[in-house]
Amino acid sequence: MKPHLTLVVAIDAQRGIGIDNQLPWHLPEDLAHFKRVTLGKPIVMGRKTFDSIGRPLPKRRNIVITRNPDWSHEGVEVAGSLQAAIDLLGGEPASIIGGAQVFAEAMAVADRMIVTEIDHVFRCDTFFPPIDRAVWEEAARETHHSEAHGYGYAFVTYTRKETGA
Repeated sequence: MKPHLTLVVAIDAQRGIGIDNQLPWHLPEDLAHFKRVTLGKPIVMGRKTFDSIGRPLPKRRNIVITRNPDWSHEGVEVAGSLQAAIDLLGGEPASIIGGAQVFAEAMAVADRMIVTEIDHVFRCDTFFPPIDRAVWEEAARETHHSEAHGYGYAFVTYTRKETGA
């Protein structure tokens, strides 16, 4: 049985998600939102995303996808592919948290996306794939403004559209 998979990502106005394997912004409200959304659930990420975080995230089952069969880290389960990570879940719902390559592959099998859309352009070298409106529909939007940074952002939930028979 395929588990319910949710992509969790923050993107800038041009779908940027990172620069030099780091977040290009510091938005504490988004980090708190990320924690609320993922706490107590398995999270699946690529090795580069894990390296950028630097440690397993607490109170979550951490699964890291890597093609390197010798890679390991304490507190982390290792999978050789997205499908292997999904198999490790055994039907348990999980959040996919990056990076770009994992997001691109997971979009084909995910049920939902929780996207922090930041209304600002940052210098980025890594991007989230385009959101195909023929496949995804906006289910909820919660808009905010960062007084500290002077730009708006929104927590947006997208759900996969039902495909007619």
